[in-house]
Amino acid sequence: MSPSSVHSSPAERGATPPTGVRRVVVASLVGTSLEWYDFFIYGTAAALVFNKLFFPSFEPLVGTLLAFTTYAVGFIARPVGGLVFGHYGDRFGRKNVLVATLILMGVATFAIGLLPTYASIGIWAPLLLVGLRFLQGLGLGGEWGGAVLMTLETGSADKRGLNASWPQVGVPVGLLLANGVLSLMGALTSDEAFLSWGWRVPFLLSGVLVLIGLWIRLSLAESPAFARVAEREAEKQKAPIVEVLRRYPRQVLLAIGARIGVDVVFYVYVLFIATYVVTYLKLPSSYALNAVLIAAAIQTVFIPVCGALSDRFGRRPLLIVGAIGAMIWTFVFFALLDTGNFGLIVLAAVVALLLHAAMYGPQASFIAEMFPTAVRYTGASMGYQLAGIFGGALAPIIATALLDRFKSSFYISIYVVVVLVVAVVCVLLAKETAKTDIDQATTPSRAG
Repeated sequence: MSPSSVHSSPAERGATPPTGVRRVVVASLVGTSLEWYDFFIYGTAAALVFNKLFFPSFEPLVGTLLAFTTYAVGFIARPVGGLVFGHYGDRFGRKNVLVATLILMGVATFAIGLLPTYASIGIWAPLLLVGLRFLQGLGLGGEWGGAVLMTLETGSADKRGLNASWPQVGVPVGLLLANGVLSLMGALTSDEAFLSWGWRVPFLLSGVLVLIGLWIRLSLAESPAFARVAEREAEKQKAPIVEVLRRYPRQVLLAIGARIGVDVVFYVYVLFIATYVVTYLKLPSSYALNAVLIAAAIQTVFIPVCGALSDRFGRRPLLIVGAIGAMIWTFVFFALLDTGNFGLIVLAAVVALLLHAAMYGPQASFIAEMFPTAVRYTGASMGYQLAGIFGGALAPIIATALLDRFKSSFYISIYVVVVLVVAVVCVLLAKETAKTDIDQATTPSRAG
């Protein structure tokens, strides 16, 4: 087989026109940004508000730990959502599943904005909060795989890294929207008013934003790669999860390992920073929120840049460079926070998210390309979302517990380094996927 035939799949030979590719990219970016907005306003509210409103009888740090525990429920739900929606996405197509995930996430987030607090209904308040958080996780678990595959499976093969990185941009965009709206409400209201009703506004705003996302997504056509599989009925799997577990367990495990460290880094840098700055350093919450806002704005540019670089140099080099840089920076990160200087706190967050972008930009294509089209939604979602349980779900809990136990950030940095070492090992064990023909099934016995 010639190099050109490896690099140029049928997807490219029958490529979607540029205008069609742009439409898919925009729809995936907008929808993913809204879903991450919904997910992140919960995380930020958990750090700043929920400990007081839903767990008021505990010490501040313990209340925050409990609030982060409800936050972790969303990560536990994400693999379930990935498997459920991945099954239907591999069986019946990507587009309709993406509409369903957006509706589910929007309804759950809007309902949180209407939820009574512990003072009004007692123990039912945190229980209902957990239930709605679970629904959020289901929606987001199905969202990532569909959005990434729609962009990956559309357009030319030599731009898969760039195209698949756009849904990843939805993360900092969603973070910008969430922290921006919360910061605005904090500036426009007193501390008492924000605690009373101001925190609800970002959740209620989700209802309007979801309607916009639905209007855009309903205009999409189905993924070309899935359409080709659908035409060959024999290739469609009746039970994609069984096929993934039977033929691709190594790919799933490598995807989980490669993903965990990237997840931990992100949630320590953008979520735990609020707990560390406000609860431990006793600095204004605006220091953490605004630092993350600035860093996320810069990261929106660098994620697609790193995705494009992975098309040229490969997925693995970008992932490894970012991981090694993040290992070093985690110690500098906390040292800069400890200064209490806003400018240095911003610097800490900006460099942190640039290093995260080097890993996060190529990660979507790297994981998705490990699996063939017929089970790609299920396989990629399984690897990516299971990692969330051990990565993002536990990261703020472990970091908060370590801070409570040792009263120092040193052991948090060691924790970050350990999970990044695991990520580097898994990336090295996996096959480079940048030149893989995604229309061809991955060899089950190998990592790629």
